[in-house]
Amino acid sequence: MCLAIPARIVQMNRIDPAIDTAVVELGGVLREVSIALVPEAEVGDYVLVHVGYAISKIDPQEAEETLRLMAEMACLLEPESQAQTTDD
Repeated sequence: MCLAIPARIVQMNRIDPAIDTAVVELGGVLREVSIALVPEAEVGDYVLVHVGYAISKIDPQEAEETLRLMAEMACLLEPESQAQTTDD
């Protein structure tokens, strides 16, 4: 299953529109992604990231709600993953 994950842009690296990148933050992790598909993106914007590419801008409220739901799902799955670890 493939997911696009919301991330906030914290730094832009503009060189050429075809190869511009940005550093995005997601849960304390920083990662450089291509912004060739969203050249209008700016620092502070939320973008959907899929396999190293920002594929679209996303409304900040929608991004924060999606991240909240993903964190909630991770908490719900945590006891299940711990049980699998002890079964191994």
